[in-house]
Amino acid sequence: MTVWLSRLTLDPRSRAVRGDLLGGGSAISLHRRVMSLFPDIEANDARARFGVLFRVEDTPQGCALLVQSTHEPDPARLPDGYGALLSRPLDPLLDALKPGRRIRYRCVANAVRRPGATTREVYKLKPVVPLGGRAADEWWRRQATAAGLEPESVLSQPLDAVRGPRGTHGAAANQRMRHDRTQFDGVATIVDADLLRERIVAGVGRAKSYGCGLLTVAPAGGAA
Repeated sequence: MTVWLSRLTLDPRSRAVRGDLLGGGSAISLHRRVMSLFPDIEANDARARFGVLFRVEDTPQGCALLVQSTHEPDPARLPDGYGALLSRPLDPLLDALKPGRRIRYRCVANAVRRPGATTREVYKLKPVVPLGGRAADEWWRRQATAAGLEPESVLSQPLDAVRGPRGTHGAAANQRMRHDRTQFDGVATIVDADLLRERIVAGVGRAKSYGCGLLTVAPAGGAA
C-alpha cells in the first residue's frame, strides 16, 4: 500500500476556493472538495477507505491544503482554476523511520476529553470538553507517547474552531457542529517506529473529516 502526500496550492481568485474556505458551510464543503479528488464509491466512510487526512496551511506561496491518502488524488477532478496539486509517495520517509532518530512533527488536532457521567452531571459539562493550554499539551504528550514518540518539546497554538452544519440534508442541515483545533509543533525521538507509522497513516484524535488528525514528520538531525 502506497501512502501519498499531496500539496494543493489554492488560487485565491477562484470562487470555488473562496466558497470552500469562507462559506457558511465551509467545513462540509472543504471535506467534500478533498474527497472529490478520489473515486466515487458506495461506502459509509470513503475517507477511511482511502485513508484521507488533510489540513489547511498558510505558506509563503499562499493558502494550501496538505492531503495524505492511500490512493493517489486526481487533479483532473478539481474545478478549473482551483489550484495546483503536487503529489509524492510518502513511503521513503516512512521506511526511514527508525528508533532513536529525532524528528520534527506537526499535527493540527481536536484535543478533547470525555468526562464520566457523574462528573458531567456534577459540573454540568458537555459529553466532549475541548482542552487548551497545559491540558492540551498534556493531551498531546499522551497521544505522542501512544504513537511511539518521546516528545522533547511541545509548542501548541490554538486555531479557529471548525464550524458548520452537520450535514446538507434533513435535520442535519439545521444542526451546528464545532470542533476546536490546536496546532502542535516540536521535536521528538522515535521509540517505536512501527507504532509511529501506524499513527501517521491512521491519524490522531477526532474530527478527521474536518481537517484534524494529520501528523507530519521530518528528520530533525542528530541523535537522541
